[in-house]
Amino acid sequence: MNIRELHEANRQGWNEGAARYAEAVEQDIAFLRAGGKNFEPPEYPFLVDLADWCGRAIHLQCAGGRDTLSLWNQGAREVVGVDISEVMIECARRKSEALGAPASWYRCDVLDTPSELNGTADLVYTGRGALNWIMDIEAWAQVPARLLKSGGRLYIYEEHPISWIWDRAATVLRVDPEFGSYFDSRVHRGQGWPDTYIGALDKPMEELASKAERNWTMADVVNACIAAGMRVERLEEHPDEFWDSMPLIPPDVRKLVPNTMSLLLRKEQV
Repeated sequence: MNIRELHEANRQGWNEGAARYAEAVEQDIAFLRAGGKNFEPPEYPFLVDLADWCGRAIHLQCAGGRDTLSLWNQGAREVVGVDISEVMIECARRKSEALGAPASWYRCDVLDTPSELNGTADLVYTGRGALNWIMDIEAWAQVPARLLKSGGRLYIYEEHPISWIWDRAATVLRVDPEFGSYFDSRVHRGQGWPDTYIGALDKPMEELASKAERNWTMADVVNACIAAGMRVERLEEHPDEFWDSMPLIPPDVRKLVPNTMSLLLRKEQV
């Protein structure tokens, strides 16, 4: 299968998984209406003072829009969400309409993010389980590069690529027998969702869409962004998790290794 076919398979999978997001729409509206911000602690230092400098924030792979609208609550004057799943986009649209938020939503493969958005973003935001669904990291990096204004910022908060190697069913940190190479560049196909995220749906696993994931090393991501014309300003590694990826391992053990990363880049001034 080619890249577009793999992304399309993922669209079908995310349309299925979006059922859990749809169940939480009213809860998310209440959370956001109360000023809620759905960020993890390591993210806040990278998202300070948005009201002072961020006219438009574009969230790539925005899912149901909870994080996108959190950028608005954090101070961005306007937000734009892009996602491949039409079910996710409908969830996001329902939230922004209920809140009267200055938000726009685009249903497309992230690689096809509309050119009308080029050069309009002060901030492009993405992460928390986004890059593993992308099959071409160099093509992906060209997207934030063209969306950003000169001097604009790209902030990625993502699962650390070393997390790929661990056996998620183990009770100790142990290399997974199948995914145990940090440099594994294979595309992995699978059905269903972890119990700690989405979990069981309303049909048997063997009837669910087959989704495609792959790991990108730190170097893969950084070098793709540099090649696209962005400059690294800060790279951090965090013990924090954004989902319960290794539920059988005690938290104090999980924190011995990096679980997430922050990458801040700026589009070169022209």
